[in-house]
Amino acid sequence: MTRLLTNHICTMTELREPHKVLERSGGKPVAILKNSQLVGYLVPEEATGDGDHRALSRDEVQALLDESRAAAQPVLDYLQDK
Repeated sequence: MTRLLTNHICTMTELREPHKVLERSGGKPVAILKNSQLVGYLVPEEATGDGDHRALSRDEVQALLDESRAAAQPVLDYLQDK
């Protein structure tokens, strides 16, 4: 069973009128279902935040990976044997 990342859902049929789906969600992401299976998410502009978005440099990405390596190492060790 797939865990939905939002509590707002709609069906493919309801997407015939997307403005109503977005109004009902109150600016929150909406899970799109087809035959009770998750198809994707509809994310309104207001849900993406007003923050300053920018691409990280290679050094910044590497620093983030290095910081999280300790937490991820047990998983990496487990997967290495598979």
